[in-house]
Amino acid sequence: MEANPRSTGRLPAAFLTPGSSSFLDFLADHSPELLPGNRKLPEGIIEAPHGTTIVAATFPGGVVLAGDRRATMGNMIAQRDIEKVFPADEYSAVGIAGTAGLAVEMVKLFQLELEHFEKVEGATLSLEGKANRLSTMIRGNLGMAMQGLAVVPLFAGWDEGKEKGRIFSYDVTGGRSEEHGFAATGSGSIFARGSMKKLYRADLTEEQATTLVVQALYDAADDDSATGGPDMARRIFPIVTVITDEGFRRLSEAESSELARSITERRLEQPDGPRAALL
Repeated sequence: MEANPRSTGRLPAAFLTPGSSSFLDFLADHSPELLPGNRKLPEGIIEAPHGTTIVAATFPGGVVLAGDRRATMGNMIAQRDIEKVFPADEYSAVGIAGTAGLAVEMVKLFQLELEHFEKVEGATLSLEGKANRLSTMIRGNLGMAMQGLAVVPLFAGWDEGKEKGRIFSYDVTGGRSEEHGFAATGSGSIFARGSMKKLYRADLTEEQATTLVVQALYDAADDDSATGGPDMARRIFPIVTVITDEGFRRLSEAESSELARSITERRLEQPDGPRAALL
């Protein structure tokens, strides 16, 4: 009689020789109930914390991805210091908007998916490939999205083949679009996008690009109650990340606080922020 792998403490052979380079496919074959989109939900309206505004901008040499720190539940502030921007791997990052708990879980699965592919194939996915994998994950969450638990991330990274930073946005069905120059998602995105539209230039330096995204988050917080601005009293500042050919880097608290403080001080003189030239 063949020994039960669980009783012997040994993993089944299928676990040791995965037939696919996709961890999601492997999980769907062996434990589909663990995928976020396959969870059974209670009937009725579900109240859950939601993350809000994520912004991104490219510059010669890389891309910046940033997010505010507020999570809301209805008209209430659910959390003031949530983290919404995460490294996906060494050369890419993802910012989350939508249902916070599901979004964080999806990011962790995405990180594992990229790591699994690299270990099985012995090579990393292209940036296009990473963007496509994330699209598939969002599409798998469509059932929950239709019940109000949507996840709409913003994905950015350094494309080693094209030697430039790139940005990808998504809709709730997993539809993927490449954004050029700048992008925003979340409840305050319309205001953040309008801010960047007037201030963005193709020749921004890295420092100017980081300033641009924080200015955009400030403008979003100015008009959208679900987006949190810099909180000087609690020392809660936007998360700002930079991805270049040297990899992913998150601005330290000292860097982000100094950036937020300088913008806030200038806003005391110009509450509506910097002005773009008419012509």
